[in-house]
Amino acid sequence: MQRVCFLLKVRQDRLAEYRERHAVVWPEMLEALSTAGWHNYSLFLREDGLLVGYLETEDFAAARAAMAETDVNARWQAEMADFFEALDGAKPDEAMKPLTEVFHLA
Repeated sequence: MQRVCFLLKVRQDRLAEYRERHAVVWPEMLEALSTAGWHNYSLFLREDGLLVGYLETEDFAAARAAMAETDVNARWQAEMADFFEALDGAKPDEAMKPLTEVFHLA
């Protein structure tokens, strides 16, 4: 199982709404993530907007590609894009750059 961690930055003025949106993620989005192979997926948000994402998957590239094929993901990414800083024209899921794991204690 591949463990993936990534960072994004949520706009300071959108933190409360970002939390609210993730308290009620669309059921079809949850189903799509699960079907695409996203497991044990968590988001952690710091008060300054730093967002840390973590997930486990068999193949991150394949899991991302599977999500890219879904209509629900296109709708979700379009709605969420304005919440983030420094996407440089990318969708939030395209801006997720996995961090390199340097240590793991099992």
